[in-house]
Amino acid sequence: MSDSHFNVAVVGAGPAGIYASDILSKSPLDVSIDLFERLPAPYGLVRYGVAPDHPRIKAIIDALYNILKRGDIQLHGNVNIGTDITLAELRQYYDAVIIATGADADAPLDIPGIDLPESYGAADFVSWYDGHPEYPRTWPLNAKEVAVFGVGNVALDVSRMLAKHVDDLMVTEIPGNVEAGLRASHVTDVHVFGRRGPAQVKFTPMELRELGQVPDVDIIVYPEDFEYDEGSEQAIAESKMTKQVVEQLTNWVFQEPEDLTASHRIHIHLLQQPAAILGQDHVEGVRMERMALQGDGTVKGTGEYIDYPVQAVYRAVGYASRPLPGAPFDSVRHIIPNVGGRVERDGKTVDGLYATGWIKRGPVGLIGSTKSDAQETIANLVEDARAGILAPTGAGTGTDGMFQLLDKRGVRYTTWHGWELLESYEKALGEKQGRKRIKVVERDTMTAISRGEPHDGKLY
Repeated sequence: MSDSHFNVAVVGAGPAGIYASDILSKSPLDVSIDLFERLPAPYGLVRYGVAPDHPRIKAIIDALYNILKRGDIQLHGNVNIGTDITLAELRQYYDAVIIATGADADAPLDIPGIDLPESYGAADFVSWYDGHPEYPRTWPLNAKEVAVFGVGNVALDVSRMLAKHVDDLMVTEIPGNVEAGLRASHVTDVHVFGRRGPAQVKFTPMELRELGQVPDVDIIVYPEDFEYDEGSEQAIAESKMTKQVVEQLTNWVFQEPEDLTASHRIHIHLLQQPAAILGQDHVEGVRMERMALQGDGTVKGTGEYIDYPVQAVYRAVGYASRPLPGAPFDSVRHIIPNVGGRVERDGKTVDGLYATGWIKRGPVGLIGSTKSDAQETIANLVEDARAGILAPTGAGTGTDGMFQLLDKRGVRYTTWHGWELLESYEKALGEKQGRKRIKVVERDTMTAISRGEPHDGKLY
């Protein structure tokens, strides 16, 4: 291998970007790594895509924190690739660029009525209640009855946040604007819809059990939605997790009506596919088509329709990646075209450009998948370096040249030390209320705190 020193930029400081940086830092290459993030805070969807009452957030963030606190990976927040600097400029300063921008947009759902005012993407709602600085500070919660399309953990998070009493969230880090919005909510009933049967839902057993432990919220599952076929029985036999999920759902099917006394309810409807959102100027209901299992776990429409009165709809049918300006993008699959993490344009490899995480493979898999995904990408990057494909040309001047450019442009970038300042500030806010942390939402305030600059104290 060449004795050359390599400068590598990683775009996106969520789990994918941090794990890729960590694996690269431990590789045989002599390498300096700059990790760029468009927000002033790191951690991506772990900070801005998981419900605040999720009990395992802290463990994931602690693992990411321990990687970044070492200091061998340089974090640079509040830098937007595409506006503050271009991807082309980044490639001039670095010998390789790894794109790890994730997937934070809602996957589309093309049915009549989807564009009505009270039809929302779940990802947008999650970003609001997680205090994402790029989203509005208010959220309309005027509906009494709400529909949620999807049977994954995001659908559970959204349903739980809509149904849960705000006082039960006051141990979490929700900011003041989210608390105020949820206190004004009129929601009493949340209807969750899945197109397949109980053995095909994507809930994890732990998430489902936690749903049943929310105070003053009943979970209702309907016997007529509860069917199995041969494929379902096989799925239950082959997967312990599927068996646990089905057992929990079964317990709810056989609840006694007199035991359902809570003021809020989450209704889980299976074997129903959204056909239309009803209403002229506003959401007035949803029309669902009854589905039938086909023997192998797949379903087919029956032509029977059921209407439910709701005043708002949230689609939690998956995430989608956004294009990064200057990088190739597959607008059908919502990924950057690649083979093993090597980015391709028009079927040809773009030397020195890589992808990892959901922008590479689509929004599937959990943290373990993200790590193995990063290992593949980094292995190919190291192989390219050994083959001389990444041999420095003299242009890869890395940090010094890049940050001279950012300073010249007046970009108020933040650092790891700045994140520690912001984190201390948020923890101090929480301490005043007996909480571990309260998020700062307002971007200028986040940036000023991180840079040690004066600010007006506006938190959201």
